[in-house]
Amino acid sequence: MEYDSVSRGARAMFFMLTPNESSFEKVEDVPQYVQQATPFFVGLMTLELVVGFLKTGAPVITISDGITSLSAGMVSRLPLLLMRGCELSAYMHVWNHYRLVELPWDSAWTWWFTFLGVDFGYYWVHRFAHEVAVLWAAHQVHHSSEYYNLTTALRQSVTQPFTSWVFYLPMALAVPPSIFAVHIQLNLLYQFWIHTELIRDLGPLEWILNTPKHHRVHHGRNLYCIDKNYGGILIIWDRLFGTFAQEANQVVYGLVFPIKRFEILYVQLHYYLYLWKKSKTYKTISNKLSTFLNGPSWKPGKRRLGDHNDNPKVCIISKDKMPSCFITHHFDRHNTQILSQLTILGMTGYVLLTLTSLGFLIDQRPSSAVLELFRCVVMMTLLRYNYMKPLAPSLAVPTEVSATVMCGVFKVATNLKLQSRLAMC
Repeated sequence: MEYDSVSRGARAMFFMLTPNESSFEKVEDVPQYVQQATPFFVGLMTLELVVGFLKTGAPVITISDGITSLSAGMVSRLPLLLMRGCELSAYMHVWNHYRLVELPWDSAWTWWFTFLGVDFGYYWVHRFAHEVAVLWAAHQVHHSSEYYNLTTALRQSVTQPFTSWVFYLPMALAVPPSIFAVHIQLNLLYQFWIHTELIRDLGPLEWILNTPKHHRVHHGRNLYCIDKNYGGILIIWDRLFGTFAQEANQVVYGLVFPIKRFEILYVQLHYYLYLWKKSKTYKTISNKLSTFLNGPSWKPGKRRLGDHNDNPKVCIISKDKMPSCFITHHFDRHNTQILSQLTILGMTGYVLLTLTSLGFLIDQRPSSAVLELFRCVVMMTLLRYNYMKPLAPSLAVPTEVSATVMCGVFKVATNLKLQSRLAMC
């Protein structure tokens, strides 16, 4: 059974499950494929790191960028502590109240129809996320890395799921939620392994499937790459709707206007503030609304999607900053269903505080010492009242000692910075 479980998990990463082994009558019976994939994420990232180093002599993952991507992935899952995923909740509501027909859940035809429907829906989710500025404000998180490796796949938005559910609702008129719940996860998992530069070309498969070669183009900010190759598993949608582009000259990754920041909340939310400030520069209601509903590069007098005349010249930047180390620990409660909402909010707040502090340290912000001192105090408080514990009981004392030392170090650093500022005055 253990071997079968590992086999299914590995094959789920590459959409290689059969209808018979991944069709379920009830939503409650559907495996949590994404949650169970964590060991495969770690294994593939480790493999990419080793193979990449052997091939190029240099690491394919930088510390600052990799940590930011992993932090974004963690933050994107936090809303699930408080509620069921928006996509599945909305889907089940439409299915329960408005379905027109009920396709058989145990039919291979239903399974394959759902695969096409989810992938088609994802194409339009993805395309609208690039062509509507307020949706791009969420999706830009995924494109903010200037590197392209498997950690980039985990750089997900915390706000995008709140809008993507709309595109899948037509399927709820006929397709059982249990089959939809399978495919919405498998579609996401497939897109993990295509975030790599190590796989160059897959031959005839390039005509039908979305591959690393095609998806590299999508992540590029070269002019020929922008707004291309939206497909999830299949690339045929891009070929049909005119958004396909072949990989040509070297791809330069990242946003057209790079943010060059590692603070996780800034990475997640900065574009919303940018749109708000941009809309305030216009006088008419029409232009204000168009700021949010038209393309990201739209300006008055331009077409709906804008143009790329103001794009800066692309260049390759390879720069890394070494972050300080954080003590690894975890909360002492594993079943979030039995926790109070206040406790869950507290856990979420501490995770956000930790990731934000890490971003400040990577960015070398002047206030990083103060924020990290505060985080250490919070951590010691949580440890003292048993809301959190080290990974092993034997690490309890070393963890508290380390936290105390860190508090002292950052307190000294804070005092030195304060004295420096007073001397300058």
